[in-house]
Parts: sequence; C-alpha cells; structure tokens
Amino acid sequence: MIVYKSHKTIILFVIFAILCNGIFTLNAGDKQMQELFAALKKRKWNTVFSDKGTLDWQKKWFLDGERAEIKNTPQGMVFSAGPIAGDNASHAVLWTRNSFQGDIKIEFDFTRLDSINRYVNILYIQATGIEEGPYSKDILEWAELRQIPYMKSYFDHMNLLHISYAAFNNTDDKPDDYVRVRRYPTRPGKSFDQIDLKPDYFNTELFIPGKTYHFTCIKNSEDLFLRVEGDNLSKLFHWSLKNVENVNDGRVGIRHMHTRCSRYANVNISILD
Repeated sequence: MIVYKSHKTIILFVIFAILCNGIFTLNAGDKQMQELFAALKKRKWNTVFSDKGTLDWQKKWFLDGERAEIKNTPQGMVFSAGPIAGDNASHAVLWTRNSFQGDIKIEFDFTRLDSINRYVNILYIQATGIEEGPYSKDILEWAELRQIPYMKSYFDHMNLLHISYAAFNNTDDKPDDYVRVRRYPTRPGKSFDQIDLKPDYFNTELFIPGKTYHFTCIKNSEDLFLRVEGDNLSKLFHWSLKNVENVNDGRVGIRHMHTRCSRYANVNISILD
C-alpha cells in the first residue's frame, strides 16, 4: 500500500491520474498558441462570402434535410433542424453555394436557441465528395442522395474537416459539452469514432442558451484554430494538422442534429488575398 505524506502530494497525484486517463483536457489557449492565432488573424484575408442572415438565405445557401426550417429575421438566420428526436430525416445541413480554396477564415455570431443538452452541432470545412461512384467532387451534384441526411452519407463519402460545438452526448442528458475535430472520410478498418483529431475539449462553459458568441475559425495546412468569445469568456481551441491529409478546397456547411436550433448572423468567410 502506498502512503502519501501530505495533502499536496495527494492532490498532485490525483491531477496526474486524471490527465493520464484523459478525463480532463487542458485549454489550448496558452501563450504560444495565442500568439500563433494572432499572427494568422493578421494575414491579408480577403472576404469572399458575407451574409448578415437577414435576407433570403437561399441566395447563398442550400439545404440537406427536408424537415428543417430556415427563417431570416432582423437578428440573423434561425436554423431549426427537424423536430423528431432520433429521426435521421430530422437532421439538417446548411451549405454555402460557394466553394473556398486554400487557407480559410470563417467567422459568425452564434446564439443557441434550444435548451437540449443532447446531440451535436457541426461546422464542416471545405467539403468535397470522395470522387468514387456517385459521390463526385461537387457535393451539390449528389444532393438528392442526402434528402435524408444520414450521418454516414457525410463521414463515408466526403473529404472535409469537422468541428463539433455546442455538442453533447447523444444518450444522456449530461450538461457537459465538448468541442471535437474529425477528418472525413472513414477508411477501411477505421470507424467514425477513430477519425477524430486530438485533443478533445470538455466542459467549455460556453454555448449557454440565449447568449451570443463570436466564432473565429482559421485553417491552414498545419493548424486549425477555433476561438469562441462571448458572455465575458474567450477560449481558444487548437488542433495540429501536420500529420493530417490536407483539406484544401470545398464548401462550408453547418450541421444540426435533430431537434437542435440556433441563430447565425454576420457570417464572413475569407481566403488569403
């Protein structure tokens, strides 16, 4: 039996054990990452897509999922997935009509309108088809195959980066949220649960219903950043892409799983000038 001589030693041991078991994940907003993010943000970005969310959404977006509802309001675009929990036809993805090549910066204001501590919202970055069978590079060409937006239609047949946000476990009403990145598609011998990029971030204290947060996502060939600011908080998340096959061209999408609802405003997408 091991005997610890002080409370401080016990506390340090517990923290070490938790870290080793992946229960607790440190925030990526350390000084080095903050400086790199600031430098990337100062690059010569050229805004090529802009939508306040107040005018007809169909001019700049198209939708996967017939049970979803999009409504433009003076405060922004309200995106409601289908109403039936557990129903694949109630999933929805809102896609930009434009495609974007190279390094990319995505910004928008996000307000969560639901209070459901289940299911997932996802930002899809530079999505293209895998160019096998009917899944051509231009995902609009096979949109009819996604009238029911099964999740596997995306992670099996698209090249993209995925960021989960305001995301919760699908089976338990746990209030603990997470932010997670995945690289699609799956490959033989590699399931959906094995395509995530570490680290995962838990218990962010963000995404409170009714509060507005500003998202800034920057992606280049080596790094993916997401900064979320609002409600007197600012958190920076980072993932290394140095050992990840590059994603360089495609559309941007927003996925809501069934029953999720949020408002989006001041969407701006930029590429390097």
